[in-house]
Amino acid sequence: MMVHRQVKAISASVLLIAAMVITGCQQREAAADSTIKVGYLPITHAAPLYIANENQEQFMQDGDIELIRFGTWIDLMDALNSGRIDGASVLFPLAMKAHEKGIDIKATALGHEDGNAVIAGPNIEQVEDLKGETVAIPHTLSTHNLLLDEMLENAGMNYSDVNVVEMPPAEMPAALSEGRIESYIVAEPFGAIGVTLDVGHVLYQSNDLWPGCLCCAMVFRQSFLEDRPELSKQFMEGYAHAGEHAEYDLDAHMNYLNVDEEALSLSLEWISYENLNINREDYEYMRERVLELG
Repeated sequence: MMVHRQVKAISASVLLIAAMVITGCQQREAAADSTIKVGYLPITHAAPLYIANENQEQFMQDGDIELIRFGTWIDLMDALNSGRIDGASVLFPLAMKAHEKGIDIKATALGHEDGNAVIAGPNIEQVEDLKGETVAIPHTLSTHNLLLDEMLENAGMNYSDVNVVEMPPAEMPAALSEGRIESYIVAEPFGAIGVTLDVGHVLYQSNDLWPGCLCCAMVFRQSFLEDRPELSKQFMEGYAHAGEHAEYDLDAHMNYLNVDEEALSLSLEWISYENLNINREDYEYMRERVLELG
């Protein structure tokens, strides 16, 4: 009788532990299902993400945003392609290339409008002065590369007339100051940093070369959009509202960017977040230009 009671007690304990384990797993799964993992690089072009993250109580009643910072576009795209993150603020042409390779992602909104300045050193007064010189871009698959080609073409020059190098954005102002490059085209705030440090000047703004150019996009894996439609809808609505505040909330920017207030203020003068809808005509033009550059 005593043995029977002990067996029953042990069985009850095992069942209780099993129930606790199952409940714990279910709670973790529920938490994971309500969390959106979004990758980004620390640039002002990703500002709607910062604002949405800083105001989650206002924009995300049914879920949580987990922002994951990356140092390079390659690392960010590896995480997106492998499914380690649900979405990302990424260079539009880079996302197009991933989709071409079979990664099922969808662009849902822009990150910003304008704000891609061509910064040149003191010896460069016009585009023609760049012949034979080195120009830095963040990635071959970027709008900045397309803007470079557009600028050269407008000046009657060929892409091969300059030496194009890929360079991490944060290195560009220093590289210009040291004479390793004579110009760079990149996301903000690095253009504004070059100007406020007095190492370069604005040769062109992107809207002078290509009005309506698409630079960064908010993209998500299609599986996330299909599996959690309500959560993704809530995120995108909050993201759009966050964009309405992105030009004015300097504190939110400063929490994510290593930049002084003077450079940030100048950067935000060049950028707009008012309309984050993807225009089909602008997208098709970008697609044509990407194909032209091979």
